[in-house]
Amino acid sequence: MSVDVRTPTARVCERCERAEHWDTSLEAWQLVRENGEKQVGNPHCLHEWDINGTFNPVSGPE
Repeated sequence: MSVDVRTPTARVCERCERAEHWDTSLEAWQLVRENGEKQVGNPHCLHEWDINGTFNPVSGPE
């Protein structure tokens, strides 16, 4: 029996709405662009990422 561990691919700050996606080639979070504009939010924000316990990193047979 094999279990796969997966990682999140996107995140949004609940305070300033900064949006990022995971870039697999750079192995780093990158800003999301909408209509060519970076979704930077507030650069001075202590980001509160939308992690609420619903993301399950384990997938596969139980």
